[in-house]
Amino acid sequence: FIADLRSFGCLLNRVKRKLCTLCEEDAIEGQFLLDVLIFPCGDFWCLICSVSWFSPEWLFVFLHKIVQVLFMNNGNDRYLAEAHVQAMQFDKAEELCKKTLEIHHAHSEPASLEEAADRRLMALVCEAKGDYEAALEHLVLASMAMIANGQENEVASIDVSIGNIYMSLCRFDEAIFSYQKALTVFKSSKGDNHPSVASVFVRLADLYHRTGKLRESKSYCENALRIFAKPVPGTTAEEIAGGLTEISAIYESVDEPEEALKLLQKAMKLLEDKPGQQSTIAGIEARIGVMFYILGRYDESRNSFESAVTKLRASGERKSAFFGVVLNQMGLACVQLFKIDEAAELFEEARAILELECGPCHQDTLGVYSNLAATYDAMGRVEDAIEILEYVLKLREEKLGIANPDFEDEKNRLAELLKEAGRSRNRKAKSLENLIDPNSKRTAKKEGTKKWGFRI
Repeated sequence: FIADLRSFGCLLNRVKRKLCTLCEEDAIEGQFLLDVLIFPCGDFWCLICSVSWFSPEWLFVFLHKIVQVLFMNNGNDRYLAEAHVQAMQFDKAEELCKKTLEIHHAHSEPASLEEAADRRLMALVCEAKGDYEAALEHLVLASMAMIANGQENEVASIDVSIGNIYMSLCRFDEAIFSYQKALTVFKSSKGDNHPSVASVFVRLADLYHRTGKLRESKSYCENALRIFAKPVPGTTAEEIAGGLTEISAIYESVDEPEEALKLLQKAMKLLEDKPGQQSTIAGIEARIGVMFYILGRYDESRNSFESAVTKLRASGERKSAFFGVVLNQMGLACVQLFKIDEAAELFEEARAILELECGPCHQDTLGVYSNLAATYDAMGRVEDAIEILEYVLKLREEKLGIANPDFEDEKNRLAELLKEAGRSRNRKAKSLENLIDPNSKRTAKKEGTKKWGFRI
């Protein structure tokens, strides 16, 4: 049930906006499905029928999925769990997966395909929550069920997932074994140039990079790129773009930002005319912004971040931690362009989001505090900068410990500002809610602007 008229109005507008931007080729996102499931049925039926450009076939598929979720005894928990995973609601997804597995234990044949599918979903939830041992257990059981049912390609896909878990656990030899098993199956069943083969090459490239074997890592990257350059028929643009994006991250980490930038630009070009990909494109644009920043091309960096921010706002992700991080990065680009007022606004918005999503002690939030303090100092708002740094030092002293090298840096910065202001440190730091005055009329310094203190 919807609690009040205001909530109903917000839900109505959100569902209507989504319906008006959907294309028939689009996948049905988890959060949208969850919204639909709590929407009054009569109202939703009137709303969806008013969207005249959907074909009867698409409406049938869409409504069939909703009916499956609502009424299929054997499938409703799995569909709901998938929706919650897509919406990043992992606790609820875990609860539903557990219910489904209990039903399998009581009523299904051992090692059924349905149980294997649910265990793979449960493994995904456990991995997202950082419980890698539990994820590994579910994947091994799912693999055994697939082997019993002769599903060779599915076993190979699970082997890739098992390899990912082993890599998260730093069990690299076992990860290599799992990846090589999957690679052998994919090559024999799909061919040497299939995107599944390329995806395993990318995983092996990442593994060898993590273990310091850079020559092997680059070799696997090049093998994957050769496959993506001449894809076999049936390969989707999304598969190629995803692979290029993953490889770009490896090139970035080995200090080859120019090559990483080229791959990201190719990935974005593949997706730019595809429906339902705005959030993915925004993520790639944000990565492109980082590459431009590393290369010192700050104007292009700011423009890329601005485009990403616009898309993320439009897609309803303006309250996510990722959005806060992108705002922080855009603020840093603005600092390099001497757009200090714009940078301050971006850091303030990032601070509000990251405090809510990550908490004040998270490294991303602390980085924004530091950037905001430096920006306020550059604007001449010395008192605001002092109070933010006092708050951060209090957090470190009382909750995080002072072993972090940032502590000494922040302590020295605060001492310099206090000396400039002619006072000593106030150890009773105010709540950060009271530190930022959006209506402040203080003017920026004309001379002596400090450039220290900004953190990427």
